[in-house]
Formats: sequence, C-alpha cells, structure tokens
Amino acid sequence: MQAFGRIKRIVTASADAIILYFDGANLDDANNACHHMLAVIDSKKGSDSWAWLRECVPSYDSLLIIFDMALIDSHGVYRAISDLSAEDMSLQSFSLQAKENESSAVIEIPVWYGAPNASDLSVVSKKTSLSIEEIIELHTSTTYKVYAVGFSPGFAYMGDIPEALKCARLGTPRKRVPKGAVAIADRQTAVYPSESPGGWNLLGLTAFDMLIHSEEQSEARLKAGDVVKFVSVTEQEYRAGLQVER
Repeated sequence: MQAFGRIKRIVTASADAIILYFDGANLDDANNACHHMLAVIDSKKGSDSWAWLRECVPSYDSLLIIFDMALIDSHGVYRAISDLSAEDMSLQSFSLQAKENESSAVIEIPVWYGAPNASDLSVVSKKTSLSIEEIIELHTSTTYKVYAVGFSPGFAYMGDIPEALKCARLGTPRKRVPKGAVAIADRQTAVYPSESPGGWNLLGLTAFDMLIHSEEQSEARLKAGDVVKFVSVTEQEYRAGLQVER
C-alpha cells in the first residue's frame, strides 16, 4: 500500500486493522494531520459505503483503523481512504478548526508536588541539574497537548515538557505507583489514573480523577487534542480536592 498526501507510511497491524503514519515538520504538525484525517473519517460514519468501519484510535503521529473483515479487507480500506476527495479534506479542515476553537479551553490539573509517596524530585534534580523549585516551575510553566490515551484506561500522554526537564525513565520500574501520581518521562508527562506498575519519574499527586465514572462504565476524562496545564497546590488543597472528587 503506497503512501500519499500527509500519510508517509501504511502498515498492516493485524488481519482487521491498519495503521496510518503521518508526516509533519514536527510531532505536533504530524499529530494535527492525524486528527484531520480522523475528522474526515468520522464524517463518513453511518454511511453505507463505510459500514465496515469499527473504530479509529489516534496516537502521536498515527491512526489505527479497525475494520470488519466480513465486509472489507485491508486493500479495500486503503482504496476507501485514498478515494477521500480533496473537497472532503478541505471541508473537514474548516470543521476541525472550529472544533479546536470550541475545545481550546485549558484544563487545569492541581498538583501537590513532592507528596511523600509520589516524589522523585531529588532523582529528577540529579538527572537534569535543576533545583526542585526549578523543576516545579518548568513543569507548571507549559501548556500540554494530549497526544494519545492508552496504556491503561484514562492514561493520557501529554507533551512536550521543556527540553531542560527531559528525563529518562527509571532504570527499574516500580511495582506500585499510586493513583493520581503526576509523572514525566523523556519529553512526556502524564497522570496515573489508577494504582499500577510504572517506570516514570514521579513529581507529586493530584486529586483530579482521570476517569469519569458512571453506573455502566468509566471513561477517560481527557481525550486526544485536549490542552492541559498543571498548577501547584498545597497538601491541604490536595486533600480538599480529594473530598470534592468523592
């Protein structure tokens, strides 16, 4: 399957899925191209000619397309995507821009930096040669884009953290990371939505629940494309936030 347009590579992921990889001047540009294509495909949902579509899962610079093998094969999916008209792409560009403008509000996540059971600040300080105060200042000075949601339900991969704060993962992952732990790894930052193993560097804790709970199920509070900013709070404000989330 030959690449075209902003798609630089197409890979067969499984018998019922393909992955589109997007080109861009940088990661953010490639991610925008990914979401542009996602918007175009979403506009086709419900039409008879796209009845084969089961799910689309966006990531940093890629889009996983899952299809019904009883209705189509990977070559048919390729033809459907390559047949998307320039008019489709143009119209969805305007639609996507409008959607981005509507959802451009920054979501603030309060963080108790240095919480005793979720702090690698001294480790990060040694890795980056930054003081603890500088680490907190840098982490809170940036707005982050949610590039993907995965690993575990509600785990949102956000970036990019400032270059000076870039930090490799731990050599040995922890067996237990507490729910609400705010962490960094490489140029990414995230919040652990539930207790789990993990190898990221922990900066503190948040009472912000990464999942929206209902009687039927829990779903991710953040979605790809959201904009997030971390805000430093005291232990007392953190504990007050826990009461509100309950």
